[in-house]
Amino acid sequence: MTSSVHAYGGGTYAASSDEVWCAGASGLYRVAEGNVSLMVEDSSSFGDLTIGNGELLGVRETDDGDALVAVSLVGAPELRVLAETSGFFGAPRTGPGLLAWLRWSERDMPWDASELWAAPFGAGGSLGDPVKLAGGPAESVVEPRWGPDAALYFVSDRSGWWNLYRWDGESVEPLAPMAAECAAEPWELGYASYDFLADGRIVMVVQEGPRHRLTVIDRSGAITPVKLPYTSIKPYLVVGGASVALVGSSPQVAPQVALVHLGDEPQVEVLARAEHPGLDGLAVSTPVELRIPVEDSREVVALVDPPTGAATDWCAPVIVRAHPGPTASCLVRLDWQAQFFTSRGFAVVDVDYTGSTGYGRAFRQALYGRWGIDDVMDCRAVAEYLLAEGRAVPGAVFVRGASAGGYTALHAVARDGPFAAATAVSAIVHPERWAETVPRFQRAHANRLRGGAGRVHAADIRRPILMIHGTADDVATVDDVRELAGELRDRGLPHELMLLDGVGHYVATSTHAARALEAELAHYRSAMAAVASG
Repeated sequence: MTSSVHAYGGGTYAASSDEVWCAGASGLYRVAEGNVSLMVEDSSSFGDLTIGNGELLGVRETDDGDALVAVSLVGAPELRVLAETSGFFGAPRTGPGLLAWLRWSERDMPWDASELWAAPFGAGGSLGDPVKLAGGPAESVVEPRWGPDAALYFVSDRSGWWNLYRWDGESVEPLAPMAAECAAEPWELGYASYDFLADGRIVMVVQEGPRHRLTVIDRSGAITPVKLPYTSIKPYLVVGGASVALVGSSPQVAPQVALVHLGDEPQVEVLARAEHPGLDGLAVSTPVELRIPVEDSREVVALVDPPTGAATDWCAPVIVRAHPGPTASCLVRLDWQAQFFTSRGFAVVDVDYTGSTGYGRAFRQALYGRWGIDDVMDCRAVAEYLLAEGRAVPGAVFVRGASAGGYTALHAVARDGPFAAATAVSAIVHPERWAETVPRFQRAHANRLRGGAGRVHAADIRRPILMIHGTADDVATVDDVRELAGELRDRGLPHELMLLDGVGHYVATSTHAARALEAELAHYRSAMAAVASG
C-alpha cells in the first residue's frame, strides 16, 4: 500500500498488537489474521497514521487542505474530523489526556516555519481548546513524541540547529544542545529520528554534514556515541527494550535493516539486506570527504569516489553530481549508481551545495532567491579544484543532477566553465511555471526558490546536454523539458531527450534505471570523443 499524502507520502501504516491499519488508494484498510478489509472508503490521501487512546489517528489531505482525523478501532469504523486547515498538519500524537500535532501554513515548508500544538483529547471525543507550544515564522518544529515520563518531546531549530527539546506541561527545556541536526528534513510524514529506551534514555540519529551517527542521551543530558558500522542512518528508529531497529548503510554496505543491542559493547544483528548476495566481495570505490573554498569566504563539502581500484595519484574523467534537494544532502553510503561509473573509469563527486541539510538552518535557507546561482557556483568550484589538483582530466569534467539538481546541472552549462557536458534527470526547467504545476505541498518551496537564475533558456546552453524524463512525472512535468528540447533543436544545439513512458519523478528506482544509466554513460563518452577529435 502506498500514499501520495503531501506528494511524498509517509506514515502509511500503524500497527497494534493484533492488526495493522494502512492507507491505500481507496481509503483506510485493516489487515487482521491475514485478511485485508477496506474499512473507510475515501479517495483522499492519508498518512502519518498512529494508534492511541483506542483510535487510529492520521492526516487526511484533499485539494482544499488537511484534516486531523480519527477512527475508532472498535465498533463501526466511522471517520471523525478533529480539525481542519487550508495549510498542512502532521504528527498527531496522543499523550496523557492530550493530543499533540504539527501545523504549517500553505505559504511555508515544514523545515522553514511550523508550529507544535496540543489540546485536551479523549477517546471518541473532540478536541478541546488548543495551545501553541513551540514554533512560528522563524522556527521549524518537527517530530513530536510523548515520552515515558508523560512529557512531550520535539525537535526545533530555534538555536539554528534541529535539536531536541522537552515540554513538561509548563515550560520547554533544551536537551543535549549541539551544533548538529537531530532530525531529517521532513519531505515525508512519519519520521522518527529518536525514540525512548526502556531505562529512560533516548537514542537519536545525529547528522553532521554528510555523515550520520547514533547517540544515546541519558537523564543528565550527557551524550554517548554508539559505535556502529554505518555512516548513514534513515530517520525510522524503532525501540524495543534495550535495542533499536534501524536502516543503516556505509560506503561498503548497501542499506540494511539491523537490530542494535545497546549493551556495554553494542551488538549489531542484521535482519534484512537490500543487495543481492552475489555482490558480496565486489570491489567498490570509497568516498573521500573534501572541504573546498568558494566565493564569499564560504566552503563546500564534496564526497569524491575515485575510479574503482585507482592508484593514490589517480587522474580521471569526473562526474560532478548535484543532489536532488535543494534541502537534501550527500550521504556517506554505498551508491550503486556511482559505482556503475567508478567501475568504468570515472570519478564521481557529490556536492553538498548551498541549501543542503546537515549544516544548520541558515545554510539550509541560503539558496532562497539564489537558486541556479550559488548552487552552480559551488559545483563549479569543486570541478575547478579537482582540475587544479590534477585529479580531473581537462575536457572530461561533467555535471549531472536530478530534479532540482537537474536545474543546477542545466544552468551549469548555460555559461562558460569547466563542464564539457551535462545530464539532467527529471529536471525542473522553468521555476515560474513549476511553481504553478508542482504539488500543493511543495508550492511554497517553489515560490521561495524563485528569483535566482530563472528559467533555462536554450540560447544560453553552451555544452551538449542529455535530458531524461518520465512522461508521468507529476512533480516536474514533462512539458517544460519537451519545450526546451524543441528550442534546442530549432537552434541546432547538441542535445538528446530520452522520454520514459509511464515513469514518474524517480527514474533511478524505475524499471528503466539501467537504460538511463547506459544513455548517460554513452553521453559522456561521446563528449570525450568529440574533445579528443578536436
